[in-house]
Amino acid sequence: MATDMSEAIRQLMQDRNMSEELILTTIENTLLAAYKRKFGNADNAIVRFSDDNTEVSIHAKKRIVDSDNFYDPISEIELDEARELNPDAEINDELLIEVDPKDFDRGSVQSAKQTAQMSIREIQKDTLYAEYKDKIGEIIIGYYQRERNGTIFVDLGKIEGKLLKKYQSPREEFHVNDRIKSLIVEVNKNQNGPLEILLSRTHTDFVRAIFEVEVPEIYDKIVEIHKIVREPGYRTKLAVYSNRDDVDPVGACVGLKGIRIQAVIKELEGEKIDILKYDPDPRKFIKNALSPAEVQEVIILDEDKHQALAVVSESQLSLAIGKQGLNVRLANRLADWNIDVKTDSQFEEMDISTESRRKVSELFGEDDYGEEYSLVSQLPGVDPEIAELLKNSDYDFIEDFLTLTESELGEIGLSEENMQELRRIIEEHIEIVEEENTEEEEEAEIQEDEEAGEESEGFEESEEPEEYECPECNAKITVDMTSCPSCGIGLSFEFEE
Repeated sequence: MATDMSEAIRQLMQDRNMSEELILTTIENTLLAAYKRKFGNADNAIVRFSDDNTEVSIHAKKRIVDSDNFYDPISEIELDEARELNPDAEINDELLIEVDPKDFDRGSVQSAKQTAQMSIREIQKDTLYAEYKDKIGEIIIGYYQRERNGTIFVDLGKIEGKLLKKYQSPREEFHVNDRIKSLIVEVNKNQNGPLEILLSRTHTDFVRAIFEVEVPEIYDKIVEIHKIVREPGYRTKLAVYSNRDDVDPVGACVGLKGIRIQAVIKELEGEKIDILKYDPDPRKFIKNALSPAEVQEVIILDEDKHQALAVVSESQLSLAIGKQGLNVRLANRLADWNIDVKTDSQFEEMDISTESRRKVSELFGEDDYGEEYSLVSQLPGVDPEIAELLKNSDYDFIEDFLTLTESELGEIGLSEENMQELRRIIEEHIEIVEEENTEEEEEAEIQEDEEAGEESEGFEESEEPEEYECPECNAKITVDMTSCPSCGIGLSFEFEE
């Protein structure tokens, strides 16, 4: 077979986007299929191409046998016949005999044609699959072709993509030949069908990809997106942060006079977008997540269960919750906290326990004594054994420790030296602010003192019983006790005159 194939190969490479190597493999498989259909077996068939790949031929490899042992004309050839082709032929040698294409009947040619078509389709499918598989998560532009049962078929050039109904924004509407920008979310290679490419305009990664195009700082990783949550067609919340102190992440996304954010909103057909700054402090992040509402205070109710309370003014309540609860629902997903929004009056009516407030202090290191320390163990230079002793006695909060008397501290097991050192550390790192009495309070105290003095006139001052320490357990005891209330040991008092 001597056929000039160069033009056909070039045409296939251009039309089918196939490499020359794959085309030659397809031609080889086609000829082998025709040979097998004609002779029943292609094990001894060999396909050869010329050096410039312009000609192809198929040969049958046959073993030379003598006439007495000849029985398979497909794989064997008699010695006399072989010497007509090659005078030097000997028994058991192998000859390559070119097969004339005219020897193939119509059935063989048809079989070869079907094999070629199937091979080309599979090769094309594999090629496109490899190409588009690497593009998952990327933006692609196509054109509206047709719609069927809610699914829009998009012409991507080499292949059609599917924009399923569930991946379409309810705000958008397309017509024939409309330009559609979408995200490649899935590529499926069906066994007996065409390659399937699924597109989306509702995924959060679609918004991420658009911002990467519109905001160079995001593309260059100067500004990074922490998380995106979205209710397609209605609102998107975007938390960003900057890897450089001199770059404002929110300002970079908004752009000069809002030009960047407007381009994104236009692509999303007017969908509202809230860009806010990510903060590792949950309280600050929750406050940001509820934007555009202004939040007065965020209280952590349960750190383990991620429950928080956001306090807003009456005028900001509807804005914080949003239409049908959309704003607070997106804020919950963005911050990964269960946020309850209350007004000032509603918050005052609630009973926020002291333990909840302590959890707030413990989590964020803030209390009435400073913005950094709330526990004794958090203070620099505190002996770990002392901190552990206070913790086991439920006095590990600085506030609780400062209320203890010296005798109570002694009962815990702290020496006077330990107490002085601990108080010194607290005074060094904590600013203790004592509330001053108002004039009205001072007058009330003076009046109470005067009244108490008048009532006490004419009466002898009662002496409080003296306190002693139990010789066994050091607990407080008085002279009227016959046994220690702590350890139960019997008591007897003797006084020297």
